[in-house]
Amino acid sequence: MRSALIVRGGADFHDPVGTTDSFLPFLKDQGFAVEIADDLSVYDDTALLARTDLIVNCWTTGDLSPDRARHLDDAVRAGTGLAGWHGGIVAAFTERRYQWLTGGWFTCHPGDFVPHTLTVRPERADHPIVTGISTVALHTERYWMLADPLNDVLATITFPVEDGEPWREPVTHPAVYTRQWGQGRIFVSTIGHHLPDLDIPEIRTLTERGLLWAARP
Repeated sequence: MRSALIVRGGADFHDPVGTTDSFLPFLKDQGFAVEIADDLSVYDDTALLARTDLIVNCWTTGDLSPDRARHLDDAVRAGTGLAGWHGGIVAAFTERRYQWLTGGWFTCHPGDFVPHTLTVRPERADHPIVTGISTVALHTERYWMLADPLNDVLATITFPVEDGEPWREPVTHPAVYTRQWGQGRIFVSTIGHHLPDLDIPEIRTLTERGLLWAARP
């Protein structure tokens, strides 16, 4: 039996309890023993991090100390998987080592909730996380991201030119990506502001697949 650690808390508007609870049946069906932490002190437990096969971080606007960021980074480098969605992973902590680890940082979501399309990159359409998915119609926040070129971008969103906005040409941003970090794997999806986003069948599917992909084999 593999082990999963869900670390959840921070801003209530991302529903860290409800969204992570919705994945508990799936993780248990996939053979994971799941532990839940609602305090960032769990990142002080280096032995726990080292023996965990998958960490799901769902914590928005928190304060992660440099030591805790180092402990998490060390665990992933040694093979622990890391996964998350939306602000729970890319608007989590301003600690730079954490941002280096996760390979991306949320800056803003122009327009708040607007209709737009998630598009799987054709050249990555055979990746197990997104296979069988081409586009997904969304009505939610669009994340404008700062992203590491090491990321393997699987799907994107595009901001068209819009009246009153400062950009003057369409801009495409990563929305679903993976990265290898030492021996560990990382999965990030920017989709998942709340349960209605995660309950879209294609988003639920790719998020579940992402959790499995990131977990230590």
